[in-house]
Amino acid sequence: QVQLVESGGGLVQPGGSLRLSCAASGFIFSNYAMSWVRQAPGKGLEWVSSISSGSLTRYADSVKGRFAIARDNAKNTLYLQMNNLKPEDTAVYSCARPTTNWSRPTNYDHRGQGTQVTVSS
Repeated sequence: QVQLVESGGGLVQPGGSLRLSCAASGFIFSNYAMSWVRQAPGKGLEWVSSISSGSLTRYADSVKGRFAIARDNAKNTLYLQMNNLKPEDTAVYSCARPTTNWSRPTNYDHRGQGTQVTVSS
């Protein structure tokens, strides 16, 4: 079965950096576009970034220029490098497999449990 397991979250000060990882299994990872999504307390699910099977990338305006998505198909792993973090980036971050329009998806058929990112001084 499909499994997506995130790691790398934590507490960081404003302006700091974190690198999230997502280990994928149960499907041919290299064949699929993948996304990062986040959910802040009391808010809905927000798309953050996507990467196509051919490694094209897209970002939400709120993170463009600060975050970078990448994939290592040999390791079946998705990454999100987050720089210049802001308090409004605080959320649970999950990797997800989009089902439609990979470049700005609204639906996902699988999503991991997530990892908490807290940006606070």
